[in-house]
Amino acid sequence: MVISSVFSSKQSSPAHGNVELNGNTLTVSGNWTLPHYALIKQQVSDIHRAHPDAADLDLNQLDRVDTAGASLIAKLLGAETLLSALDASTLADEQLQLLKAVAQAMTKGTYQPPSVNPVRLFLARIGEKVSAIARLVWILAGFIGQTLATLFYILPRPGRWRFTPFVAAVHDTGLNALPIVALLTFLVGAVVAFLGATVLNDFGATIYTVNLVAFSFLREFGVLLAAILLAGRTASSFTAQIGSMKVNEELDAIRTLGLNPVELLVVPRVLAMMLSLPVLTFVGMISGMVGGAMVCALVLDIPLSQFMAIVERDIALKHFLVGIGKAPVFAFLIAVIGCLEGFKVAGSAQSVGEHTTSSVVQSIFMVILLDSIAALFFMEMGW
Repeated sequence: MVISSVFSSKQSSPAHGNVELNGNTLTVSGNWTLPHYALIKQQVSDIHRAHPDAADLDLNQLDRVDTAGASLIAKLLGAETLLSALDASTLADEQLQLLKAVAQAMTKGTYQPPSVNPVRLFLARIGEKVSAIARLVWILAGFIGQTLATLFYILPRPGRWRFTPFVAAVHDTGLNALPIVALLTFLVGAVVAFLGATVLNDFGATIYTVNLVAFSFLREFGVLLAAILLAGRTASSFTAQIGSMKVNEELDAIRTLGLNPVELLVVPRVLAMMLSLPVLTFVGMISGMVGGAMVCALVLDIPLSQFMAIVERDIALKHFLVGIGKAPVFAFLIAVIGCLEGFKVAGSAQSVGEHTTSSVVQSIFMVILLDSIAALFFMEMGW
């Protein structure tokens, strides 16, 4: 849109604007205003075609100019050249300011951003990711502290215990997850036994397949598979439930009633997970060893009695304690992450889906990370 205001520095004449070429200098004169726009534009186009190499601009004979005329003047030699020519011009201040404003606007329209160093861009993106992870860890640490503070506050006060949501959460996280955990660990136990038999057969040591299956499921696979299954099954459920409550403004209603959402929604789920995961871990250990024993009996001719005798003779109790001891820690983290992501929901169905996915990814990552740290620690301690 063209601004119709016209600035004047002298008595204007009715003549339309004109541009003439004197040597290498373009002389602008007359009225460069909107009523004469079409005629002046044709002159500018003719000058461009006939003399594309003109380098200088004389504006001292310019009478009147508005934004339409200023844009045509800028097109004569280019907006940057016009800005340079204005420094040596004797035009009135209001005309200079209008021409500068139009030229600067046209210069910005053709501005090309400088190329970005790919190394700096790569480092900047790494910094953004590290900052995001640091914020995530900081928020998680704060929520863990809030959950523990609420838990320690209600433990000595049995009147504040909420048995109904606790039992419902145990049923959902433990009993309903039992079949899938047992089936998965049974199949993985059979696969580990097949793999061990294939590798150890080359060394004539197939009998140690029993040790491989027992060690792996008592120390690692039992708790790890159960925790990963609950991270995908239960953490997502916690996030979706609490996120839906936030979308429906039920959390605001809970706070309005003077109730604590952490006490009402988080603590029962955390305690239920800490009870369910050790039980599921034990079931996973037994199911995995049963799968391995079946393969040993059918493929390696190692009867069940011999399998149990080897386990009793060679596998110490500490391996079982190491595996079962990690279960409550994993359960606490999975439940806390699932609930925290539910509280982060922004208020839309899309946000519920995004945070549900995020809770599963974070839970599985934290479980594997802590299991790796624990494995290194127990190895160094000789446990």
